Amino acid sequence: MDVVANIICIKWGTLFGPEYVNRLYSGVRRNLNMPVRFFCMTEHSAGIHPDVIILPLPVEPFQEPMNAALAVANRQGAMRKVSLFRKGLVPDLQGPFLGFDLDVVITGSLDPLLELEPGKVAMRHDWTEKRKGRPTGHGSVFRFDPAEHGFLYEDLAANPYEEVEAARGSEQRYTSHKAMDREAFVYIPEPWVVSFKYDCNPFPRNYLRAPELPDDARVVCFHGHPKMPEAIEGYTGSLIRRSKPCAWLQEHWVERSCADLGPEYG
Repeated sequence: MDVVANIICIKWGTLFGPEYVNRLYSGVRRNLNMPVRFFCMTEHSAGIHPDVIILPLPVEPFQEPMNAALAVANRQGAMRKVSLFRKGLVPDLQGPFLGFDLDVVITGSLDPLLELEPGKVAMRHDWTEKRKGRPTGHGSVFRFDPAEHGFLYEDLAANPYEEVEAARGSEQRYTSHKAMDREAFVYIPEPWVVSFKYDCNPFPRNYLRAPELPDDARVVCFHGHPKMPEAIEGYTGSLIRRSKPCAWLQEHWVERSCADLGPEYG
């Protein structure tokens, strides 16, 4: 069987439109040296490119106690990505998934992310947690294999309230710490996955010049604000969070996707 890169994302609710899925799909397939199977778990598939394989967004049997714990943790609606970790989600899956949040932009080769320490859950060290000296992965980019890491689904399904409580309602803390406890975790090298606000557009440099794309960045994360459309146009959110218009983001996220998929989907 030919080697295929299995890519997955989740789109629930209406915060992100189909263009976020399509542009992620385009960015991934333009930056991998192998065929791509791209999956999106969603309840809203309208407008998504026909080559994207749609997985229905499930109502998990443990949803009620999980939501009760999330409400106490003040994170109502989080931890939906746990549904991606279930063994057998894709019956003919061979090898790992490389997963992405929708608020990321692909800017370089993803092959090293797939090849990094096979058999382990891979995430980048969370920027804030690292600054505080805590060992937690960031959930915007994550590699896992359901055949080997099904415990990420099974443990939560067995004890949803207790697991959410232990993770303080944080999906990325749950995922990374569970894998760390089993010695099945590796950090993605930090230069490969960067933060737009911390690495591309830090204060006070953002007052002086436009955002810069680090040389070895393969994925740029837009956690918090600005999101991609805001950053393209230029953004003023607070004294610290502001950005001049970003031409390289327009190129990577919009122009190259339109050239790849056509204006209907790009």
